[in-house]
Amino acid sequence: MSPPPAESTSSSPLSSFFGVFRYSRRALGLVWGTSRWMMLGLALCTLVAGVLPAVAAWVGQLIVDGVVSAMETHQAATDPNLLVSITPVLKLVGIEAVIIAFIALAQRGLSAQQSLLRALLGQKVNVMILEKAGQLSLSQFEDSELYDQLTRARREASTRPLALVNKTFGLLQNAISLGSFGVLLVQFSPWALLILVAGALPVFISEAKFSGDAFKLFRWRSPQTRMQIYLETVLAREDSIKEVKLFGLEGLFLKRYRDIFTQLFAEDRRLTLRRESWGFLLGLLGTLTFYAAYAWVVIETIAGALTLGQMTMYLMVFKQGQAALSASLTAISGMYEDNLYLSNLYEYLEQPVEGENGTLTQGALPGDGLRFEHVSFSYPGGGDVLQDQALQDPVLHDISLHLCPGQSLALVGENGSGKTTLIKLLTRLYQPTQGRILLDGSDLRDWSTQALRERTGVIFQDFVRYQLQVGENLGVGDTHAFNDQERWQSAARHGMADEFITRMASGYKTQLGRWFKNGQELSGGQWQKIALSRAYMRENADILVLDEPTAAMDAAAEAEIFARFREHSRDKMAILISHRFSTVRSADLILVIDQGHIIERGTHEELLAENGRYAKLFQLQAAGYK
Repeated sequence: MSPPPAESTSSSPLSSFFGVFRYSRRALGLVWGTSRWMMLGLALCTLVAGVLPAVAAWVGQLIVDGVVSAMETHQAATDPNLLVSITPVLKLVGIEAVIIAFIALAQRGLSAQQSLLRALLGQKVNVMILEKAGQLSLSQFEDSELYDQLTRARREASTRPLALVNKTFGLLQNAISLGSFGVLLVQFSPWALLILVAGALPVFISEAKFSGDAFKLFRWRSPQTRMQIYLETVLAREDSIKEVKLFGLEGLFLKRYRDIFTQLFAEDRRLTLRRESWGFLLGLLGTLTFYAAYAWVVIETIAGALTLGQMTMYLMVFKQGQAALSASLTAISGMYEDNLYLSNLYEYLEQPVEGENGTLTQGALPGDGLRFEHVSFSYPGGGDVLQDQALQDPVLHDISLHLCPGQSLALVGENGSGKTTLIKLLTRLYQPTQGRILLDGSDLRDWSTQALRERTGVIFQDFVRYQLQVGENLGVGDTHAFNDQERWQSAARHGMADEFITRMASGYKTQLGRWFKNGQELSGGQWQKIALSRAYMRENADILVLDEPTAAMDAAAEAEIFARFREHSRDKMAILISHRFSTVRSADLILVIDQGHIIERGTHEELLAENGRYAKLFQLQAAGYK
């Protein structure tokens, strides 16, 4: 594997470092939009937790000095009254106890609100990612780079915004503490502040550097991470495990899975060892500076420049100040890292989407039907050789046809000839590269997407087998009737699925698939009937498309399915893709497609008379039944 590409050197490292923090404001806005009251609560608890430690240290000094003074007074008094001597000190102890209790309350408040926000924000970000997925086009989903972006966003983005906000408030808390400690330390010596900073700065620089390295490594290996996820899915899903076992692929795929992990782990190990080694060595500087200051304070106390209480306070303040500064710099480093990972989220969320400009719900020429006018289509590429090839050899080339209501169209051709792509253009999952598609005299681009798709009922060859109840598997065909049991039953009768659904113990409430408890698996033919019934859920659809709908059915079921389909689509536009000529021959118009070109068109009889590609394919298939 080649090393990750070098970053641009057009800007200085310092400007690049601070430029990353542009996502902090967006993260704060994200958390504010999730729960403004909890964010205000975080701010209040942060303020309390930031100010009170310095106050506690100051009260601690007063207690120590008060104890020394009380001891001297008690020992010097001729009539010592212990209660009188210790009362002021006990009041100070009580005040410190209250301060410590408020600090503990603030810390608990921070922890509770962070925990609740983590759940709310994780849900919000995941919903944002899924909503964005719903806006992207099919061609974007077929781009491997998008999957890399999606993988990066989903792995880290649900936790990073809150982590960034927590670090921001933690930085604010420590800054307040440092300000309070600074007021006390400067009374001892301004040099104490410089020693404090000098001890913590090297570790901060090291952490920031290695955070950037870790992020570059994370982005660089997104394809390997996706391959691991894919192998996990193949080895642990019921729809692939049959073939995995049959072909004995477990060992091969597990080896590849382990090899990827070994490679990634080796990279992680190198980075971790370097990070921790440098962190330890540079951390020793902080320890040395603390004990240098420790010795300085002790010497000043012995020399009489400081009281015992002041010595105790300064040692506590210096130690806590060093911890606060170290935590502040660590928070800045962590914020830098969080901003880097948040860039993945917003890189994905800012993916351009096709604007929804269409508003038509009715065409300019109602009843004109469907027209393709010199339509060509090439898959979008990424600037590589495959893209150039795609542009030179379109998937579809100069397709023209007219289908009127009440007519049926059959598409015939080899796999990969462009038949299903034509259907994706019809449903506006793709946009034509050239030419236009009209419905009732108006360009599909001008139609409302919702109105267009409500008029279209499509079952693709690779239909989805939803791990839902039977009725819900049908209901997804029309979300307006998702829970309408009468519509379920009507659609199932048209799709011939009611025969086996009624035999199930729970009928339409039967859970399908093996993912959930009491799930029941269906045969391939039964699943196809479920999918076919799903298409019949769209009662208002006047364009019906069946893409290899009966590949897993027996001949008798296939004949009945198409008899019902012809009856149901009598006044509709019907498009059929099939390799079985027994179903194709009854279509009003048959198109033979080869490598994206229409090479023949006509009725079954006309195409047989031409004795071309269709006739040869028909005779070849018919010979198999003799």
